[in-house]
Amino acid sequence: MTDHSERPEGAATARSGRRRRVRADAQRNIEVLLQTAAKDFATSGVDVPMREIAERAGVGVGTLYRHFPTRSDLIVAVYRKEVDESVDAVLALAAKDPPGEALSRWVESYVDFIAAHRGLAAALNSGDPALEGLPAYFQQRLGPALQRLLDKAEAAGAIRGGIKPHELIHAVAMLCVPPHCGEPTDPQRMVGLLMDGIRYGAKSRPRKRPTKAMR
Repeated sequence: MTDHSERPEGAATARSGRRRRVRADAQRNIEVLLQTAAKDFATSGVDVPMREIAERAGVGVGTLYRHFPTRSDLIVAVYRKEVDESVDAVLALAAKDPPGEALSRWVESYVDFIAAHRGLAAALNSGDPALEGLPAYFQQRLGPALQRLLDKAEAAGAIRGGIKPHELIHAVAMLCVPPHCGEPTDPQRMVGLLMDGIRYGAKSRPRKRPTKAMR
């Protein structure tokens, strides 16, 4: 996955020297590059030419390589950013919605996350050492936040007990894989059926008996 073919002569290497504080304009360039790369990866795969990403981001190719010396560096940065955003979504939904509803909404957003990262699957299996840590990063960042949401949903009587984060993540991912034969399926519908199964057998919270004052 390392891509030096488009790299201009003399491009700086991010791994060399001390880590310096990023200026505001440089940070803006980084954010624009990550957003543009994420869209391009989703629509065209991770092999989209780096020069095209730079052009669509409105920066010079030298600026792109200054911040992301290789294609793998850019893939890692995009993926980590979007994993962090997925974790933030779990926390935000858990803070404002009832646990069962928050879980359902996050699962819907995770289906979109998977659709946007289909092209990454080939990259993860490419043997590139720079990408080997991405699955572990995903589990380590998302797992604890999702476990707390699952626990709350179970305590609220919204889902059945004993569901682990990696089980839910894997199940949703498998339902989003396009079938090799037969009619194409709607991932959101398939995952909706999965969520119905998770809700089945949930232990509803017992109603409180009225006190004497309420009788």
